[in-house]
Amino acid sequence: MKTFGTLLGAMGKPAAKLCNQVSMAVVLSGSLLIGGEVSAKDAAFIQSVAASPPPSGAQQLCRQYSWACAHNSATRLSSAQEMQLVKQINRRVNASTREITDQSQYKTREMWALPTSRGGDCEDFALLKKRDLIRAGIDPRKLLIATVLDTRRNSHAVLVYRSSQGDLVLDNLTNRIKPWNDTRYLFLRMQDPKQPRNWVGVYGRS
Repeated sequence: MKTFGTLLGAMGKPAAKLCNQVSMAVVLSGSLLIGGEVSAKDAAFIQSVAASPPPSGAQQLCRQYSWACAHNSATRLSSAQEMQLVKQINRRVNASTREITDQSQYKTREMWALPTSRGGDCEDFALLKKRDLIRAGIDPRKLLIATVLDTRRNSHAVLVYRSSQGDLVLDNLTNRIKPWNDTRYLFLRMQDPKQPRNWVGVYGRS
């Protein structure tokens, strides 16, 4: 099977940038990618398609932040406890972190890093939320950074919380925690739930 990165070769120029050129993936038809209809239960989760190279800014992510690619946790929390933490931390990070582009802060188009005292851009928000949720005891395999096209089809990044009921999205653009298929985003790739140091191309049209 070709990797998702191979499938990107036929793409033209990337879409307009929102978060310093978060890497974009090609989107093919649903029947080609997932080979048929998806059950209602499966539809609550973003569907993986094939292995994918990480976004360019995330290539050194595991080396820089080992927790960003962790895949086990000793803490046991109930679904209600997890959801309370997700809401609290999403709101706190959104309120306490200013938005600033990588170009303004680092003089480069894309750099994935925790926010500085000056702030951060969309993937920086996602990283901070992931770190704080892991520290609070949530299994890191349930916390997956994803790249998307937003409602204006600009590149963007969010944190996906894989709850028992489906994938929920933590977004720096809103405090509302939404099911992935209620965001109106086009999901492109995300960390592999089985091994977060790897990335997968996904088919997710909400």
